[in-house]
Amino acid sequence: MPAGHRFEGHTSAVEAGEAWAVRYAIEVGDDWSTKTAHVVGSSARGRREVRLDADGVGGWLVGGTPAPGLHGCLDVDLESSSFTNALPIHRMRMGVGHAAEAPAVYVRAVGLGVERLEQRYRRIEDDGSRQRYEYSAPRFDYAGELTYDSHGLLLNYPGIAERAA
Repeated sequence: MPAGHRFEGHTSAVEAGEAWAVRYAIEVGDDWSTKTAHVVGSSARGRREVRLDADGVGGWLVGGTPAPGLHGCLDVDLESSSFTNALPIHRMRMGVGHAAEAPAVYVRAVGLGVERLEQRYRRIEDDGSRQRYEYSAPRFDYAGELTYDSHGLLLNYPGIAERAA
């Protein structure tokens, strides 16, 4: 395996009366851009799998098929996991006051639909050892302040996730 990192996880929930579970494995390079993602989901709709492969310069294959609508994305973002918001944080290594667009390949929890998600991060002043970012995803009319620990792992994603002690 080339240098980089591999992350595996699983999540489950019940939303709008529908239960779902997602398992994933994501490989990123030394620059923290996503190289591959394998996502397996189960719900009342059945079991689905999707494999995403990046070429390292913004091109993607979804299940082996080119996906030109995803061109320019360097990160994968799973609806089922707040962890994936840490990937662009590590990749961009922004200083306080810097901002960047970070479009991502977004994978839905139920059905594993794949789409482009426009996102923006702006690093704001740290709170002690906690890194803070203004984050927005216009498609979902979401804007909030994400907080990360000194290792770049999520502490708080308002309305979505909060790390338990």
